[in-house]
Amino acid sequence: MAFDFDLFVIGAGSGGVRAARFAAGFGARVAVAESRYLGGTCVNVGCVPKKLLVYGAHYSEDFEQARGFGWNAGEPSFDWPTLIANKNREIERLNGIYRNLLVNSGVTLLEGHARILDPHKVEVNGKAYSAANILVATGGWPQVPDIPGKEHAITSNEAFFLKQLPRRVLVVGGGYIAVEFASIFNGMGAQTTQVYRGPLFLRGFDQGVREHLRDELTKKGIDLRFNSEVTRIDKQADGTLAATLKDGAVIQADCVFYATGRRPMLDNLGLENTAVKLGKDGFIEVDDEYRTAEPSILAIGDVIGRVPLTPVALAEGMAVARRLFRPEEYRKVDYQLIPTAVFSLPNIGTVGMTTEEARAAGHEVKLYESRFRPMKLTLTESQERTLMKLIVDAKTDRVLGVHMVGPDAGEIVQGIAIALKAGATKQVFDETIGIHPTAAEEFVTLRTPVAQ
Repeated sequence: MAFDFDLFVIGAGSGGVRAARFAAGFGARVAVAESRYLGGTCVNVGCVPKKLLVYGAHYSEDFEQARGFGWNAGEPSFDWPTLIANKNREIERLNGIYRNLLVNSGVTLLEGHARILDPHKVEVNGKAYSAANILVATGGWPQVPDIPGKEHAITSNEAFFLKQLPRRVLVVGGGYIAVEFASIFNGMGAQTTQVYRGPLFLRGFDQGVREHLRDELTKKGIDLRFNSEVTRIDKQADGTLAATLKDGAVIQADCVFYATGRRPMLDNLGLENTAVKLGKDGFIEVDDEYRTAEPSILAIGDVIGRVPLTPVALAEGMAVARRLFRPEEYRKVDYQLIPTAVFSLPNIGTVGMTTEEARAAGHEVKLYESRFRPMKLTLTESQERTLMKLIVDAKTDRVLGVHMVGPDAGEIVQGIAIALKAGATKQVFDETIGIHPTAAEEFVTLRTPVAQ
């Protein structure tokens, strides 16, 4: 059977665009359908604008710390609309880049909602297209629990477009998005409260990292409420919001921001017209090569619920393109030792096992840890402290995990991730000459294990 396309990609986010571009580069006839915005969550309402807001939020501390170095710039002021307008302009520029990347690669771009009609047919804007392979890369969508007044809450989708900075913000959730936005709102001057139903946020991260960040955010004035949950949100006569907690306490806020999880974006996708199966959490089930139960349909990225990170979706998109159209270059995505960062203030950078994971896996571990006040802060009144931690297998000397909380943690840990991928031992770290004076050199000068 002759098809209109060799590959039809639904979703022009990071993974979908990567798969489409490289498949076209390998000589395939490729189409991409997108109903919202080019670049997906990361470019439009995720990592890129969030990082810009994190940069903006850090300036309040920069101005304050500058005095210790002899600078007096007068009384700083902040204008939220200016930041948002500049952010919007940058995102529009990136949208254009994504458009050019696709079109210049020879990909047919279809702007509209795609619905799967059968295992080889997709409809966009009333027109049907046939394809030998269909790739679902539609990403995720934030969800708010079904409580009274949920319509008064916002998510990350709306937070990037607020007209004004709220004076009082309640952040609900304990994942990295919640922690990051609590830092953003707090850094920009909003009175910020974070509520999380568990005993401590960032479940799955190293316990020492979680505790260290808790202490640092508390120092910065964020009101952290653990073992707590919002049961309802009421809008007051003056337009403000009142969030009632399960213990009966009421938090007054101008904005209630929810970051309590994301669901796969499969609305009206037409999967019921195929043999594609969903897991218990609603994610698309795929095998190791991203094939669904329908042989002609594949899925990557946040819709498969594995590792919801942009670089992972990129790697998955590349793997799909290679397996289908350049099999001699195909290699599976390695999900081990994936580095990640949390752009809270201070940042977190991490790669490899947590202390808890290493012990649960049966490793006898040695822990090396340092907590210190960064050199940049020694001339200021800031009491922020950095945490650096190595987790080492006592028998093999191999470094199992590296964790950092402090300025530029993501930038530092990215390079260390390469060392761990190469199998570096603690001896390799010890024999590496540090760059002085830097915070990063602490990772190669840790000599004495801490008491456990």
